[in-house]
Amino acid sequence: MSNSQVILLEHVNNLGHIGDTVTVKQGYARNYLLPQGKALRATADNIAYFESQKAALEAENQKKREAAAKEAKKVEGLTIALIRQASEGGQLYGSVAARDISEEASAKSGLSIGRSQIDLNQNFKTIGLFPVIIALHPEVKVEITVNIARSEEEAKIQEETGRALISGAMQEQQNETAEAEDLFEETPEELDETEAAAEAETEEEKDA
Repeated sequence: MSNSQVILLEHVNNLGHIGDTVTVKQGYARNYLLPQGKALRATADNIAYFESQKAALEAENQKKREAAAKEAKKVEGLTIALIRQASEGGQLYGSVAARDISEEASAKSGLSIGRSQIDLNQNFKTIGLFPVIIALHPEVKVEITVNIARSEEEAKIQEETGRALISGAMQEQQNETAEAEDLFEETPEELDETEAAAEAETEEEKDA
Protein backbone atom coordinates (compact mmCIF):
# COMPACT_ATOMS: atom_id res chain seq x y z
CA MET A 1 0.00 0.00 0.00
CA SER A 2 1.37 3.44 -0.94
CA ASN A 3 2.10 6.14 1.59
CA SER A 4 0.98 9.73 1.79
CA GLN A 5 2.48 12.86 3.37
CA VAL A 6 0.15 14.98 5.49
CA ILE A 7 0.35 18.07 7.70
CA LEU A 8 -1.18 17.52 11.13
CA LEU A 9 -3.75 20.08 12.23
CA GLU A 10 -3.81 18.71 15.79
CA HIS A 11 -1.90 16.35 18.05
CA VAL A 12 -2.34 12.72 17.00
CA ASN A 13 -1.14 9.96 19.33
CA ASN A 14 1.97 8.10 18.19
CA LEU A 15 2.15 10.30 15.10
CA GLY A 16 3.01 13.90 15.88
CA HIS A 17 1.94 17.38 16.93
CA ILE A 18 0.13 20.20 15.19
CA GLY A 19 2.18 21.45 12.22
CA ASP A 20 4.22 18.27 11.83
CA THR A 21 4.54 16.81 8.33
CA VAL A 22 4.38 13.03 8.60
CA THR A 23 4.20 10.03 6.29
CA VAL A 24 1.26 7.66 6.80
CA LYS A 25 -0.50 4.87 4.95
CA GLN A 26 -2.73 6.14 2.16
CA GLY A 27 -5.79 4.46 3.64
CA TYR A 28 -5.18 5.93 7.10
CA ALA A 29 -5.03 9.40 5.62
CA ARG A 30 -8.01 8.94 3.32
CA ASN A 31 -10.30 7.15 5.79
CA TYR A 32 -9.41 8.84 9.07
CA LEU A 33 -7.05 11.83 9.20
CA LEU A 34 -8.47 13.83 6.30
CA PRO A 35 -12.23 13.33 6.84
CA GLN A 36 -11.82 13.94 10.59
CA GLY A 37 -10.11 17.26 9.88
CA LYS A 38 -6.98 16.14 11.69
CA ALA A 39 -4.67 16.71 8.73
CA LEU A 40 -4.21 18.09 5.21
CA ARG A 41 -2.33 16.52 2.34
CA ALA A 42 1.16 18.00 2.24
CA THR A 43 0.79 19.74 -1.12
CA ALA A 44 2.49 23.06 -1.86
CA ASP A 45 -0.85 24.90 -1.62
CA ASN A 46 -1.79 23.26 1.68
CA ILE A 47 1.64 23.93 3.18
CA ALA A 48 1.30 27.60 2.25
CA TYR A 49 -2.25 27.65 3.66
CA PHE A 50 -1.12 26.06 6.91
CA GLU A 51 1.72 28.55 7.36
CA SER A 52 -0.71 31.45 6.86
CA GLN A 53 -3.15 29.95 9.40
CA LYS A 54 -0.63 28.44 11.81
CA ALA A 55 -1.00 31.03 14.56
CA ALA A 56 -4.80 30.87 14.43
CA LEU A 57 -4.82 27.06 14.42
CA GLU A 58 -2.45 26.86 17.37
CA ALA A 59 -4.51 29.42 19.30
CA GLU A 60 -7.71 27.46 18.61
CA ASN A 61 -6.04 24.23 19.70
CA GLN A 62 -4.87 25.88 22.92
CA LYS A 63 -8.40 27.11 23.60
CA LYS A 64 -9.88 23.64 23.10
CA ARG A 65 -7.18 22.05 25.26
CA GLU A 66 -7.88 24.43 28.14
CA ALA A 67 -11.63 23.82 27.87
CA ALA A 68 -11.04 20.07 27.90
CA ALA A 69 -8.81 20.39 30.98
CA LYS A 70 -11.70 22.06 32.83
CA GLU A 71 -14.13 19.38 31.70
CA ALA A 72 -11.69 16.71 32.86
CA LYS A 73 -12.47 17.62 36.47
CA LYS A 74 -16.06 16.44 35.92
CA VAL A 75 -14.95 13.09 34.52
CA GLU A 76 -11.67 12.12 36.19
CA GLY A 77 -12.21 9.20 38.58
CA LEU A 78 -15.85 8.77 37.56
CA THR A 79 -17.41 5.33 38.04
CA ILE A 80 -20.31 4.37 35.81
CA ALA A 81 -22.50 1.32 36.37
CA LEU A 82 -23.79 -0.72 33.46
CA ILE A 83 -26.34 -3.40 34.35
CA ARG A 84 -26.33 -6.42 32.06
CA GLN A 85 -27.57 -10.00 32.09
CA ALA A 86 -24.82 -12.51 32.74
CA SER A 87 -24.24 -16.13 33.69
CA GLU A 88 -23.35 -17.32 37.19
CA GLY A 89 -19.73 -17.38 36.05
CA GLY A 90 -19.89 -13.70 35.12
CA GLN A 91 -20.01 -14.06 31.33
CA LEU A 92 -22.27 -11.45 29.73
CA TYR A 93 -25.09 -12.42 27.40
CA GLY A 94 -23.79 -9.93 24.89
CA SER A 95 -21.11 -7.30 25.47
CA VAL A 96 -20.44 -3.70 26.54
CA ALA A 97 -19.16 -1.47 23.73
CA ALA A 98 -17.76 2.04 23.43
CA ARG A 99 -21.23 3.42 22.61
CA ASP A 100 -22.63 2.05 25.89
CA ILE A 101 -19.81 3.65 27.86
CA SER A 102 -20.01 7.02 26.08
CA GLU A 103 -23.78 7.26 26.62
CA GLU A 104 -23.59 6.49 30.34
CA ALA A 105 -20.51 8.68 30.88
CA SER A 106 -22.28 11.57 29.11
CA ALA A 107 -25.41 11.13 31.23
CA LYS A 108 -23.50 11.00 34.51
CA SER A 109 -21.00 13.79 33.80
CA GLY A 110 -23.31 16.13 31.91
CA LEU A 111 -20.80 16.34 29.06
CA SER A 112 -21.17 15.26 25.46
CA ILE A 113 -18.80 12.31 25.08
CA GLY A 114 -18.75 10.51 21.73
CA ARG A 115 -17.93 6.84 21.31
CA SER A 116 -14.84 7.82 19.27
CA GLN A 117 -13.46 9.41 22.45
CA ILE A 118 -13.56 6.09 24.29
CA ASP A 119 -10.21 4.29 24.10
CA LEU A 120 -11.42 0.70 23.85
CA ASN A 121 -9.61 -2.02 21.91
CA GLN A 122 -12.32 -4.63 22.37
CA ASN A 123 -15.76 -4.95 23.95
CA PHE A 124 -16.13 -6.14 27.55
CA LYS A 125 -17.74 -9.58 27.89
CA THR A 126 -17.67 -10.22 31.65
CA ILE A 127 -18.90 -8.48 34.77
CA GLY A 128 -16.33 -6.59 36.82
CA LEU A 129 -14.55 -3.27 37.23
CA PHE A 130 -12.59 -1.99 34.25
CA PRO A 131 -10.44 1.15 33.82
CA VAL A 132 -11.23 3.01 30.59
CA ILE A 133 -9.51 6.06 29.07
CA ILE A 134 -11.58 8.92 27.64
CA ALA A 135 -9.91 11.46 25.33
CA LEU A 136 -11.62 14.80 25.92
CA HIS A 137 -8.96 16.33 23.66
CA PRO A 138 -5.99 14.75 21.86
CA GLU A 139 -3.80 16.08 24.69
CA VAL A 140 -6.26 15.70 27.59
CA LYS A 141 -7.17 12.19 28.71
CA VAL A 142 -8.88 10.94 31.85
CA GLU A 143 -9.52 7.54 33.35
CA ILE A 144 -12.91 6.33 34.53
CA THR A 145 -14.07 3.00 35.93
CA VAL A 146 -16.72 0.96 34.16
CA ASN A 147 -18.64 -1.15 36.68
CA ILE A 148 -20.44 -3.97 34.84
CA ALA A 149 -22.83 -5.93 37.04
CA ARG A 150 -26.03 -8.00 36.97
CA SER A 151 -27.95 -5.66 39.27
CA GLU A 152 -27.68 -2.29 41.00
CA GLU A 153 -27.03 -4.12 44.25
CA GLU A 154 -24.15 -6.09 42.78
CA ALA A 155 -22.75 -2.95 41.18
CA LYS A 156 -22.74 -1.25 44.60
CA ILE A 157 -20.96 -4.19 46.23
CA GLN A 158 -18.37 -4.31 43.45
CA GLU A 159 -17.69 -0.58 43.78
CA GLU A 160 -17.34 -0.82 47.56
CA THR A 161 -15.10 -3.89 47.54
CA GLY A 162 -13.22 -3.16 44.31
CA ARG A 163 -13.74 -6.76 43.21
CA ALA A 164 -15.97 -8.51 40.69
CA LEU A 165 -18.84 -10.62 42.01
CA ILE A 166 -18.41 -14.00 40.41
CA SER A 167 -19.53 -17.49 41.34
CA GLY A 168 -19.84 -20.99 39.99
CA ALA A 169 -17.29 -22.28 37.52
CA MET A 170 -15.34 -19.05 37.32
CA GLN A 171 -14.83 -18.95 41.10
CA GLU A 172 -13.78 -22.61 41.15
CA GLN A 173 -11.30 -21.93 38.36
CA GLN A 174 -9.82 -19.01 40.32
CA ASN A 175 -9.55 -21.17 43.44
CA GLU A 176 -7.73 -23.86 41.47
CA THR A 177 -5.37 -21.24 40.06
CA ALA A 178 -4.69 -19.86 43.56
CA GLU A 179 -3.96 -23.37 44.89
CA ALA A 180 -1.54 -23.98 42.01
CA GLU A 181 0.21 -20.69 42.75
CA ASP A 182 0.48 -21.60 46.43
CA LEU A 183 2.12 -24.90 45.44
CA PHE A 184 4.76 -23.09 43.37
CA GLU A 185 5.41 -20.74 46.29
CA GLU A 186 6.29 -23.63 48.64
CA THR A 187 9.83 -23.69 50.02
CA PRO A 188 12.27 -26.40 48.86
CA GLU A 189 11.74 -28.18 52.21
CA GLU A 190 7.96 -28.15 51.76
CA LEU A 191 8.33 -29.43 48.21
CA ASP A 192 10.52 -32.30 49.48
CA GLU A 193 7.86 -33.20 52.06
CA THR A 194 5.15 -33.11 49.38
CA GLU A 195 7.18 -35.35 47.09
CA ALA A 196 7.97 -37.74 49.96
CA ALA A 197 4.29 -38.01 50.86
CA ALA A 198 3.42 -38.72 47.23
CA GLU A 199 6.09 -41.44 47.05
CA ALA A 200 4.81 -43.00 50.28
CA GLU A 201 1.28 -43.14 48.89
CA THR A 202 2.61 -44.81 45.74
CA GLU A 203 4.48 -47.44 47.79
CA GLU A 204 1.36 -48.17 49.85
CA GLU A 205 -0.66 -48.68 46.68
CA LYS A 206 1.97 -51.13 45.39
CA ASP A 207 1.96 -53.08 48.67
CA ALA A 208 -1.83 -53.24 48.58
